[in-house]
Amino acid sequence: MANIHPTAIVDPQADVAGSASIGPFCVVGPHVRLGEGVELLSHVVVEGRTTIGDNTRIFPFASIGHQPQDLKYHGEPSTLEIGKNNQIREYVTMQPGTEGGGMITKVGDNCLFMASAHVAHDCIVGNNVIMANNATLAGHVLVGEFAFLGGLSAVHQFVRIGKHAMVGGMSGVEADIIPFGMVIGNRAHLNGLNIVGLKRRGFSRDEIHSLRSAYRLLFGPEGTLQERLADVAEQYASNGAVMEVIEFIRSDSSRSLCTPGFEDGK
Repeated sequence: MANIHPTAIVDPQADVAGSASIGPFCVVGPHVRLGEGVELLSHVVVEGRTTIGDNTRIFPFASIGHQPQDLKYHGEPSTLEIGKNNQIREYVTMQPGTEGGGMITKVGDNCLFMASAHVAHDCIVGNNVIMANNATLAGHVLVGEFAFLGGLSAVHQFVRIGKHAMVGGMSGVEADIIPFGMVIGNRAHLNGLNIVGLKRRGFSRDEIHSLRSAYRLLFGPEGTLQERLADVAEQYASNGAVMEVIEFIRSDSSRSLCTPGFEDGK
């Protein structure tokens, strides 16, 4: 039997694993599924068609699975899926998908969502993502694995953030960020590669050197972006990391691409 505090309100239809723990004053709705080892510390509300993976810990006053903040939502049976081994800190909000976005919001494994982070409807968040305090995702955002979003950053709807990318604190992101890229500013501009993150993830010196060289070519002054893309794709055809960047840029997107620049004309 799950360890459920007597002050918690757990709907009898909820699917709660035997090793889950539900602390004081939590509320768990009828369509919720809690995996093995899930821990709701206290004052956590989990509603909607929400699945929470094994060993995820959710801290006080988080609101998980309530209807999205989208005026077009009309009660459709959309879902929120949260993976394994996540830490979801105080006042975090995560909301299910909508009919206009595929009906699902999905969070991967091994992520950290610091206090007051927000994951809106129809977002897809990869594994090992970190969102610092008050970082927010608008609807339909895609976040690649190992991305880091600094505190108080805000991401526009439909933006794509590539894997291993870093968003500096207090940045306003309204354009796609290439894999391994680092952005900062209001409005955010590309500010090189996330070198520290690449080193932490075990990328070799040669791999980082190739990425830096390709970056300089991609965003150099000569020719058009399409011409530079073709040149880099030909030169680095056998380099997996560089080709991930190329494929990301070539993919369809409703947003423009975040490029190097200077904030406020400086």
